[in-house]
Amino acid sequence: MGSKSYDEAIAALKKLLSEKKELAPMAAAKIDQITAQLQTLDSTKPGFDPVERIKTGFAKFKTEKYLKNPALYGELSKGQSPKFMAFACSDSRVCPSHVLDFQPGEAFVVRNVANIVPPFDKLKYAGVGSAVEYAVLHLKVEQIVVIGHSKCGGIKGLMTFPDEGPTSTDFIEDWVKVGLPAKSKVKAEHGSASIDDQCVSCEKEAVNVSLANLLTYPFVRNGLINKTLAIKGAHYDFVNGTFELWALEFSLSPTTSA
Repeated sequence: MGSKSYDEAIAALKKLLSEKKELAPMAAAKIDQITAQLQTLDSTKPGFDPVERIKTGFAKFKTEKYLKNPALYGELSKGQSPKFMAFACSDSRVCPSHVLDFQPGEAFVVRNVANIVPPFDKLKYAGVGSAVEYAVLHLKVEQIVVIGHSKCGGIKGLMTFPDEGPTSTDFIEDWVKVGLPAKSKVKAEHGSASIDDQCVSCEKEAVNVSLANLLTYPFVRNGLINKTLAIKGAHYDFVNGTFELWALEFSLSPTTSA
């Protein structure tokens, strides 16, 4: 679809929208679909210039957002005080700021393969640990949300990689094996289901494993006990356009820092 075709399609939809306002939701969805198709084609067609795409992307951001919100960016220049910490997958289809409309300064985000939160370990998982520590103790976030998603390649890897023996990857297999408790539960409860259905179950169950792992961080536990912090699990299904949010039931007693 070229830019001319795109403009003509949008114009037609806007005309239809002005004539029949009850079709607004359908028209808005169609506009989003056409825009997504055009962006995908632009990034894959011969002659695509990634440097130019970055430049034009920033120019659009600066014109349409940065320059139109001087008060917001003026406040952000003084510091940040996000209410949320979000763990999300690195998958290019599931940016949490896009999906949940987080604005700059609203969410402290960690993205990795399969949106995993590993257990507390000062040596092995210092990268994630430092992010959680900074968010909870210094930024004073009020909510930590772990967001799984549909068609997750990391979860499919978890479900199909062998649990033991030599690995075929340098990092991926060892990383996703943090979610082995989720795999074991799904295999036990849904062992007769297709691998695709097992993956859907594991996408959500792995989130619960990450929520449980958050409880191994002393400062997270203390925040939960003092009711200054809450944790939630979520699942974004971009195939069906749905978003689930839930809490994990648990009981805690005070702990000292490790």
